[in-house]
Amino acid sequence: MSDFETLGLKPVLLAALKDAGLTTPTPIQDKAIPLAMAGNDVLGLAQTGTGKTMAFGIPLVSHLMDMPERPAAKTAKSLILAPTRELVNQIAEALRTLTKKTHLKVNVVVGGQSINKQIHHLLKGTDILVATPGRLIDLMDRKAVDLRTVKHLVLDEADQMLDMGFIHALRRIAPKLGTPRQTMLFSATMPKQMEDLSAAYLTNPQRVQVAPPGKAADKVTQSVHHLSKADKPAKLREILSRDLDALTLVFSRTKHGAEKLMKGLVADGYNAASIHGNKSQGQRDRAIKAFRDGEIKVLVATDVAARGIDIPGVAYVINYDLPDVPDNYVHRIGRTARAGREGEAIAFCAPDEADLLRQIEKLMKIEIPVASGSAPKDPVARKPQTRGQGRGGKGGQSRPAGAAAKPNGNRRRRNRARKAA
Repeated sequence: MSDFETLGLKPVLLAALKDAGLTTPTPIQDKAIPLAMAGNDVLGLAQTGTGKTMAFGIPLVSHLMDMPERPAAKTAKSLILAPTRELVNQIAEALRTLTKKTHLKVNVVVGGQSINKQIHHLLKGTDILVATPGRLIDLMDRKAVDLRTVKHLVLDEADQMLDMGFIHALRRIAPKLGTPRQTMLFSATMPKQMEDLSAAYLTNPQRVQVAPPGKAADKVTQSVHHLSKADKPAKLREILSRDLDALTLVFSRTKHGAEKLMKGLVADGYNAASIHGNKSQGQRDRAIKAFRDGEIKVLVATDVAARGIDIPGVAYVINYDLPDVPDNYVHRIGRTARAGREGEAIAFCAPDEADLLRQIEKLMKIEIPVASGSAPKDPVARKPQTRGQGRGGKGGQSRPAGAAAKPNGNRRRRNRARKAA
């Protein structure tokens, strides 16, 4: 299809798309929307920044517009689950651009905000409920929401939900949903666990793939600097000073590291802020808004932000620390070169991160060009985390290599992820 008008959408929805500046579908939208409009379950695979939200949002809103009856108290007609607060808010904002002139209501439930206010809003019922799994479980436990009327389920960034241990929450949520229902699952990567998830929750899904899993957006220019940890601060400032007006997203592995790095940049005169799990939701929202508006030029973040920032103007992504989970590298650099724009992803690789770099290159099936330095011949290996070993949604400290796991470690990690959401 060449434009949205060929989909047979209602005039009010076409007008909303036009007001939002959307006239031509992206490749994932071009393939997924007709299948979803026909009522199929959809498994969508595409790198970040390719328009996945509208790929499920447009058909979802279209279906709901054909259901004029008001939702009953505490019920929802559709449910969208996403792993982080930032991503939930981003999805809800996008959907509200589509529903602003319709009867449809969009409600958000995430951690870090007043649960009593969320309970009050849910009393009236909602057409579209966008939620993090942890907070939704809390509301279910309080009998504040009834999911039996949900006939449309969307799992966005499902691979990160696996990383954060939310599969256990999903197993509690799914049996409470209405049947039959349409389920759409979207992800940037396709590990084996995703195939299992698809088999468990989708019925005869139509698979849509616009790029190989683990592939970065086409217009991202990548490079890596091999250097010592001690040389990272100077190299970061050297790169930032080349273009002081550019929006630059810097990723740190830990909360403490992100905060320390941000404070050092501010002390040196850079216009910087940080977001991580130790920040309140209000602080995170204000920092992201200031970054989006250009008031802040450098945003230092942990992986809590890797899926939740949709800012077309991000020119550079700098991996100050390489991620322990190789998939997260793909999601990090997907914050630039969004919606067809160009962007640059720069990685710093210390000697003990060389094995992480190899795992990233293996996943992406590329060799990242070296901008400076050279890889050590005998690197100190840092074992990448496997799924289920993630640090949780709060971007917390990873356990040192060789350290013994604490009792009930998996449970604690899942709880941290739920609280972060």
